[in-house]
Amino acid sequence: MPSMAWILYCRISQRMKNKIRCTICPKGCELGPREIGDCRVRQNTDHCLQCITYNKPSALNIDPIEKKPLYHVLPGTAVLSIGTAGCNLHCSQCQNEHLSQHAQKGAVIYTPDAIVNLAAAKQITSIAYTYAEPLVSYEYTLDCCKKASASGLKNILVTAAYINPDPLRELCKYVDAANVDLKSFSDQFYREICGARLDPVLNALKIMKAAGIFIEITNLMIPTLNDSESETRNLCDWIVKNLGSETPLHFSRFFPQNKLKHLPPTPIRTLLRAQEIADECGLKFVYIGNAPNETGAFTFCPDCRTVLIERNGYHVTYHESSDGTCPACRRKIPGIWN
Repeated sequence: MPSMAWILYCRISQRMKNKIRCTICPKGCELGPREIGDCRVRQNTDHCLQCITYNKPSALNIDPIEKKPLYHVLPGTAVLSIGTAGCNLHCSQCQNEHLSQHAQKGAVIYTPDAIVNLAAAKQITSIAYTYAEPLVSYEYTLDCCKKASASGLKNILVTAAYINPDPLRELCKYVDAANVDLKSFSDQFYREICGARLDPVLNALKIMKAAGIFIEITNLMIPTLNDSESETRNLCDWIVKNLGSETPLHFSRFFPQNKLKHLPPTPIRTLLRAQEIADECGLKFVYIGNAPNETGAFTFCPDCRTVLIERNGYHVTYHESSDGTCPACRRKIPGIWN
């Protein structure tokens, strides 16, 4: 289907005179001829919605899966990580601004078949769609996921999950796991810092959960903006109620960057207090990232407190059995295991 590889999914767009409304994400950009959406990826070309990043990843690397971060999905393995330019959020704290906030430039061609073949050649069992926002390059991400799933590979989304329900449900059929960047539990934060809204993200998380995707959450704690104890408690309570108490949660340390260079790094005590609050709310697997902490990246059995996985940077030491059970009390640990 070579003709479908470049101009795809007109059926998900609504034609309006000489404009097309993109229905991938809640922003619903209305694009006149040759106009490009807020994400810098989706263009009205010849009255069809075109994904201009199709076959054009701007980043392609082999990473430790812990880098995503994913701690309950094939720990200690390598993942083929691909990223295309563009994002439908405009976060002031973005560390990949050079990729997320710019249009596609001079990428090497990698078809979905080529991506899957590369993973096979490197003997890698999973592919992560990551770095910027894989959901705005929806057609490319979907086709790669289809090819990878048919070849027995695991598909992983690293995403802000700002997407409409219908395209997400279609994509979920081929996705195994996701790390979702839940940036805040405040709609005001999403509007002022990210140029988005909170509710679509929460709805997307519910859809992923219902589809059987294994979800891990990352929350970057930014001093004075989203690090209050009340917001942390609300976020944790929502996760327990809607995603389950065994959903892994990563509290990540902020460092001054992009448009927030005037703020200090997150104090370690804030991260430790957030971990305490998460424990109080009933979350079983809570981690601290981007910060020195002796056991903040360890996985413990929530019943008997046996250390199941030790992590020192990206070095992983297993102590649990191969099927993801605690060797001491035989409790089943949620995740996708080797």
